[in-house]
Amino acid sequence: MSTCRLCGSASLAGVVDLGATPPCELFLTAEQLDLPEVTYPLHLRVCTSCWLAQLPPLITPEETFTEYAYFSSYSTSWVEHARRFVAGAGLRPDSFVVEVASNDGYLLRHVVERGIRCLGIEPSENVGRAAAEQGVPTLTAFLSPEVGARVRAEHGPADLVVANNVYAHIPDVVGFTQGLRALVADDGRVSVEVQHLLTLIEGNQYDTIYHEHFQYYTVASARRALESGGLHLVDVEPLPTHGGSIRLWATPREAPVSRRVDDVLALEKAAGLHELSGYRDFAARVAKVRRDLLRFLVDAADAGRTVVGYGAPGKGNTLLNHCGVRPDLLAYTVDRNPYKHGRFTPGSRIPILPPERIAEDRPDYVLVLPWNLRDELVEQLSYVRGWGGRLVFPVPRLEVVG
Repeated sequence: MSTCRLCGSASLAGVVDLGATPPCELFLTAEQLDLPEVTYPLHLRVCTSCWLAQLPPLITPEETFTEYAYFSSYSTSWVEHARRFVAGAGLRPDSFVVEVASNDGYLLRHVVERGIRCLGIEPSENVGRAAAEQGVPTLTAFLSPEVGARVRAEHGPADLVVANNVYAHIPDVVGFTQGLRALVADDGRVSVEVQHLLTLIEGNQYDTIYHEHFQYYTVASARRALESGGLHLVDVEPLPTHGGSIRLWATPREAPVSRRVDDVLALEKAAGLHELSGYRDFAARVAKVRRDLLRFLVDAADAGRTVVGYGAPGKGNTLLNHCGVRPDLLAYTVDRNPYKHGRFTPGSRIPILPPERIAEDRPDYVLVLPWNLRDELVEQLSYVRGWGGRLVFPVPRLEVVG
């Protein structure tokens, strides 16, 4: 990678190098276990001109999202997050809402329930099909300026365009943003939710670095990205989702900017994220997470303790591969998504089973891989305490609870 994908600068500095791993959502079938896996470098860099943190575009969105393993509706807390957003969005009966990367309709189903016109744009055929089966109109496509213009011509301009957890997933930042601008009415609003680089760095959340996340935003770099496509940042809301996210509100027309934008920019500046100082010790803290987790798993194995996993998220696959965890240290993991059952995690090749297996086997420890859903999962897994089992959270630092 020689130049920044947003501003074109050649001034890129290394932040953390996680080695080479397979794409995190390419779960293996049993038949694929004897076949080789392609791995790609996972080296995060930051542009010292516009401060966009980024990975090289080593894989294409088509490779990841044409058939996708992630269904948003399997997270109860995420569906509730979407419901609250729709309830507070100020929609009118005659509003038109478009969501980009609408997944299985987890958000737009709340719009449909209100009788409000909407459309999902989802590139993954399998999850888009699930949305359509729930009554959510869905177009199978990757957003581009041309797709945005075509949707606008066919359905009219959108009063609200939603883009949750997709702004990091597209290598063509400028073209995607132009697509958002093409969709939204001149007096409409765009809402973009994305993980905040500030919490990623401060919270040691390095496992959210994987190949389908092409970039990682501060408010400073996100504002510049939005402006590249003709949108103006007017407000920002810090959110607890995904370990710490930001909801960016933008409009096609310049408008008064909320005080919260300056407040968050000040936090980023104080953390050193508008210069290199804020990134210098991140790699050392990442290395400690790896050592602590491996030490725990090896000690548990030596003591004859059983450890299994909960969840098979993309972030978990970054963690398992970076730490070199294999089935001898983690017998299996479970997941609520039936799509993953009977498959194996990429790289680490750990079996993925239904959640009921934990109660059957009564392990000593359950390693929680989607740590960002901690409150939800502590409640879901409370039954583990019944036999003296304990939960293990690897990030931001190793913690054994229960």
